[in-house]
Amino acid sequence: MAEHNDLGRWGEERAAEYMESKGWYIRERDWRCGSTDIDLICIDEDDTTLVFVEVKTRSTDEYGEPYEAVDAEKRRNVIHAAAQYKSAFRKENRRMRYDIISIVGTPAGEMKIEHIEDAFDMLDPYEDYNTRFTSWRRRH
Repeated sequence: MAEHNDLGRWGEERAAEYMESKGWYIRERDWRCGSTDIDLICIDEDDTTLVFVEVKTRSTDEYGEPYEAVDAEKRRNVIHAAAQYKSAFRKENRRMRYDIISIVGTPAGEMKIEHIEDAFDMLDPYEDYNTRFTSWRRRH
């Protein structure tokens, strides 16, 4: 298996552990809709929000932050898959949100994790979320 796939799986596991440590329930991992997947589908600690999480992991931030790899096409794919998920579970009445977990590190080294809540939304999947992330970073 390719080394980047191993790193990605490791990052998704760290992201799940991080979410669980916040009191979140992991409902699904690697939920697939056709050729698109959602890394984590969670319910927040207040049991009010269904959160679709895209996890991006890089061994280094030398070429930019991992969250920068979540481009407009990836956001559209996640939004589409989330709509399919919501349709499959029609009784689901929680509000929906799209988050990104950005991880820099390796299994043998240190790790930096950033959770970007409400990173993008279905109303504007083309939005430049660097602006939204900058705003989020100022609040945290």
